[in-house]
Formats: sequence, structure tokens, C-alpha cells
Amino acid sequence: MSTSKLSDILSQLQSSSSSPPQKITSLLSSAKRELLNLNALLPTPTTPSPILLLARQTLETGALLSIRLQQPDAFTRYYQQLLPFYELPDSSYQTSNNDLKGQRSKITGLYLLLLLTKGDYAGFHTVLEGLEAGQPAEGKGLEGDEFISYPVKLERWLMEGSYDRVWGATKREGVPSEEYGVFSEVLIGTIRDEIASCSEKAYPSLPIANAKNLLFLDSEGSVVEFAKGRGWVVKDGRIYFPQQQDDMRTDKDILVASGQVIENTIGYARELETIV
Repeated sequence: MSTSKLSDILSQLQSSSSSPPQKITSLLSSAKRELLNLNALLPTPTTPSPILLLARQTLETGALLSIRLQQPDAFTRYYQQLLPFYELPDSSYQTSNNDLKGQRSKITGLYLLLLLTKGDYAGFHTVLEGLEAGQPAEGKGLEGDEFISYPVKLERWLMEGSYDRVWGATKREGVPSEEYGVFSEVLIGTIRDEIASCSEKAYPSLPIANAKNLLFLDSEGSVVEFAKGRGWVVKDGRIYFPQQQDDMRTDKDILVASGQVIENTIGYARELETIV
């Protein structure tokens, strides 16, 4: 059974990161058809090692490209298709153990990060417990794996309400790979929305400059754009929350209310912790 066509498609996919999305999508569809022709979408005891390796590499490439295309549902499907391949012993592939583990860790870590962006903490811990159960007695463990430890740290900081640490870790220099940056941005958006909701309850208004720091935005222009998106009123250098526009409290009251936002966000994190 010839694998030359699938090998050629895989080669094109691996060098297609800057190609138009339509071309990448077309190549991915062709790759799946070839996997079906080779009966290699699911590993079997009789699947030859070269085909097992080629199928796994194709699915892993598809998963990473789905992230670049910002298609989380497609990425999830690829991850689920990869699970049977990840359950096989490394000897089934007859190739470098480190190469196999590197890609598996990268894609599994990305899946953990995706679960965080969805607020699926139960699913996050289910996957994490499975990884911990499969760890050898000796070795660096999950903490020594940069791809797995990244979402684990983010989850811990979220539980603590340490949003500033999460923000710092999602900067370009803090992410393990380019693909992680996509989900990290989504996660920051989720956190920003939660802080915004808490702010609406705790403050009658805020100076734009303060809101920029509170919401982890890069400029005051970004604050104004974000405010308009939530229906807030921007006037005279301040943001007024609609439900409290008529409640013009003093600056002293506003300072007292600032502590409420901190308590609300930490309380939110504690509530999440009870779900786990």
C-alpha cells in the first residue's frame, strides 16, 4: 500500500503555515481522504509502523494548523483522533522517542489551554490526572515539561485570582510556542470580561487611565473601544457604567469600592475551585 501521496501532502502541510487558509483547508481535506484510503484514521494491531507514524504526524500537523486558522473545534477533533495513537507504546513507531513526546506534549498542553479558555475546569483536571497517572516513577514529571506546565501554572494563578501573573505569562516571550499565543489571547479576553463585570458592580465610574491597568489593555484608545463594546459611557476622561450613571459617588467612595473588585475576582476564583 503506497504512502507516497500522503507523504507528499504532509510535506506541503508542514511548509504551509504562511499559505492562504483556503489552500491549507484543502490540503487537510486531502490528507484525511488519504488516511481513509490507507485505513489509518484509527490504529490497529496490524497497521504497519511507517503508516502509524505517518498518520500520527499528519493528524498532529492538522491540529497545529487548525490553531493557526483559529478553528478550536477542528483542533479538538484532531486531538480526539490522536488519543488512540498516543495510547500506543513508543516502540510501535520505530522512531525517536523524544520527537514523539515533544509533539504529544505540545498538542496536549494546547488542549489543556483550550479547556481553560472555555472555563472547563473539570475537563482540565480530568486530562491532567490522566497525564499524571502515565508519568514514570523517575524523571522530571509534568513540571519539567514546558508545554504542560504552562497551562498548569495559568490554571493555578486563575484559582488564586492572580490575573496579573496570568497576563504577564501570556506575553509573547512567556508562551512556549506561537500556537499557544492564540489561546492565551482568548484566555485574557475571558479574564478581562470577568473583571469588567466585577467593575460594573463595584464602581460608579472609573478614570480611563485606571481602567487601562485594571483591564490589562495597552492604550487608552483600547479602553474606549472596549467600553463602547460593553455599552459603557465615556465622558470627560472617565467611564460611567450604565446601571450606575445616576449614582455619582465621591472619589472616596470609589477608592473604597476598589477593594470590592479584588474580593469579587478572588471570590470568583474560589467558586471555580469548588467545581474541580
